[in-house]
Amino acid sequence: MTSLTGRTAVVTGSSRGVGADTARLLAAEGANVVVNYRQKAPRANKVVADIEAAGGAAVAVGADLTDPEAVRTLMRTAVDTYGSLDLLVLNASGGMEKDLGEDYALRLNRDAQLDALRAGTELMADGGRVVFVTSHQAHFIREVETMPEYEQVALSKRAGEDALLAEVPALQERGISLVVVSGDMIEGTVTATLLDRARPGALEERREAAGRLYSVAEFAAEVVRMAQADVPTGHVELVGGAEDFLAQSGPRSQDA
Repeated sequence: MTSLTGRTAVVTGSSRGVGADTARLLAAEGANVVVNYRQKAPRANKVVADIEAAGGAAVAVGADLTDPEAVRTLMRTAVDTYGSLDLLVLNASGGMEKDLGEDYALRLNRDAQLDALRAGTELMADGGRVVFVTSHQAHFIREVETMPEYEQVALSKRAGEDALLAEVPALQERGISLVVVSGDMIEGTVTATLLDRARPGALEERREAAGRLYSVAEFAAEVVRMAQADVPTGHVELVGGAEDFLAQSGPRSQDA
């Protein structure tokens, strides 16, 4: 996918943070964008308004990713509104919420990601791409310990990554590629804020270990870059701050 002009993208969890900036940047590259939110319609509508004010095309669709029917409505909206679904950015994640059940992290970060991939790629043609957004804390969780407050989320996100990568051969037969983008803690995100609140100093520790942490806008730009990059399906792009994770995990390829 070398050009986004005229293509249609669904970005999950795009009413704020990395997802919102990803949606804006995709639109700036010429894509039609379906902005997904779970509860905060005004925030999603603001992202759409920003895109339209800049001359782009976007629509907001509310859908809880743990609701299969809502997910299919989300994906179908892309086709019904713009005629195709060419790019699916699986950005939404969570699991630190205390009121959604003990299994919520696994349901959202593994089961819902796999369901969204299948629902989206059912509507994709040859040349489509899926981008899964994750963190180094999750990608390396089997080799590198993370903060106890984040461990269950990290394990569930790694389980989601594994489940999606297992779909690569079937997707490849249909000409659809899947790329994983993994980043360090991101300045200004809800997860980073919650972790720093639960463990004061956690953010500063990561800054020191990584040298610096990416901003929301910087990481979103990397996601958009990988939406278009000429890389093999199944590629894992490690964005910023991965050196200490790689050192702790031992010899391994980037596409592990």
